[in-house]
Amino acid sequence: MNSIIRADNLVKTYGATTALAGVSLAVSPGESVAIMGASGSGKTTLLHTLAGVITPDSGSVMLSTGAGTQDVARMSDNERSRLRRESFGFVFQQGLLLPELTALENVALSAMLTGASRTDAEARARTWLAQLGLGGMEDRRLGQLSGGQAQRVAIARAQVTGAPVVFADEPTGALDSRTSSEVMTALIAATAGQGRTLIVVTHDRTVATRCSRIIEMRDGRIAGTWAAPQAEGTPGASSAQPNAPRQDSPVPAVTASHPDALLAAVAMPTSAQAGDAR
Repeated sequence: MNSIIRADNLVKTYGATTALAGVSLAVSPGESVAIMGASGSGKTTLLHTLAGVITPDSGSVMLSTGAGTQDVARMSDNERSRLRRESFGFVFQQGLLLPELTALENVALSAMLTGASRTDAEARARTWLAQLGLGGMEDRRLGQLSGGQAQRVAIARAQVTGAPVVFADEPTGALDSRTSSEVMTALIAATAGQGRTLIVVTHDRTVATRCSRIIEMRDGRIAGTWAAPQAEGTPGASSAQPNAPRQDSPVPAVTASHPDALLAAVAMPTSAQAGDAR
């Protein structure tokens, strides 16, 4: 199966710290992949490199969509900003919603940043909020939502542009176990469940096993990859088991979607990553 994202020999250093030490992987369209590892293992740096938030010192990140194949690592800052608005979606641990806006406005803003009219953007936003169980809550602001509800708004925001790939960085890290399960159910249904690609960074193995494949990071390298127990036989899943880690050879690839102009969360400057070899 062709990959939607394929990374080859990614290297990223911050001073004397090596965050990525020659990482290669691929993710298939419609696949859900969890990236796990201890703090400092390089998992967050890998996610940000795949998403074009930071650029690697060397290596390539090939994104294949209907528009052709592009090397994200070789794009200009403006090109990567456009890519993050139109082709990638993002869900973060704290949601990073704009508290001054309503749930509807937070979601619609993503579509408006890609050129949609306000009427069209709000119509799409209402549809996604309803699909995620938030019908009737469109006019609520962040302080009027529970943690789980806010994360579902963030999921709607990541999906409203129709982006083929969604990146989620510890999306359930601030939630209790029950709400975490509900949010992961909503996230997977809205992404892989509709043929989109999902890449998740998480410390939580329960969250990771909801995905079709798990990748373990250690010291800036891929230590192993395997199919989640309930996902054996899914596209791109490896037959390797957790107790038999192996270096991940390029297998199918991943994608994400999200707007970034007004959302500092998406337009994260490279300097914000310096020293964060996670």
